Amino acid sequence: MYWVILNIDRKPMSKIHLIIITILLSSFLLVSCLKEDDVLYQGVTGKKGFEWKTFGDENTQPKYRGEISDGEPNGLGTLSLPNGENYVGEWKDGKRNGLGTHLSPDGKKYEGEWKDDKKHGQGTETYPNGSKYVGEFKNGVKLSKKFFSGISPLSE
Repeated sequence: MYWVILNIDRKPMSKIHLIIITILLSSFLLVSCLKEDDVLYQGVTGKKGFEWKTFGDENTQPKYRGEISDGEPNGLGTLSLPNGENYVGEWKDGKRNGLGTHLSPDGKKYEGEWKDDKKHGQGTETYPNGSKYVGEFKNGVKLSKKFFSGISPLSE
């Protein structure tokens, strides 16, 4: 879309008109350059187990939508698996790192810290029956055997 401005009177345009036109054209260019989040799909390989690709089938492959750097998830993003599993949170070098929330199809939910694609640090795991584990994880493993349902602890 181009705008053509005709000065029919042949009078010189005032500086304010030039500033307004410049602002309008600049905003149009900035808005037209904005794009939606990028999308990647997980493809299976022999070495790492998977690689990120810019094409795929969301009905059969995990789909990532969010910030990307060097062809991998980096920053904030969402991973959706065909089985209904989801992760929303921070990514670094293609792995879950930082704060994030993981939802399982069975209703289990984890909110907390991640490192290298594993639950690592403080987190809360909530189960479909309402019980919770609140505590520390290390490399995906709970460091305590205490669970809570409301206020009273339950054994695992």
